[in-house]
Amino acid sequence: QVQLVESGGGFVQPGGSLRLSCAASGSMFSIYHMGWYRQAPGKQRELVAAITSAGSTTYADPVKDRFTVSRDNAKNTVYLQMNSLKAEDTAIYYCDAVDPLIGTQYWGQGTQVTVSS
Repeated sequence: QVQLVESGGGFVQPGGSLRLSCAASGSMFSIYHMGWYRQAPGKQRELVAAITSAGSTTYADPVKDRFTVSRDNAKNTVYLQMNSLKAEDTAIYYCDAVDPLIGTQYWGQGTQVTVSS
């Protein structure tokens, strides 16, 4: 069982920045494909950004050129740098890990991001 713990959420004004972190337990982090999702009130959870074990990245159109996903395998941590934040970025942000060997997906508990003036 992999445990994921997100941190770094908070309240920020439009145009501001936040960096989210997601720390994973265990010794297999380097092989996991990692992702960041978000869920706004009344909406479905959606993929924001993902990074494979090889370091390839994918972004949802609304966050391209504003968000950057990265990983530090030595620290078992994946990051989401969020710049130029907008009110519509307000949501609970979750990280996930997919073990490609067994196809299991793990979720963190989420961290709230609120963008408001």
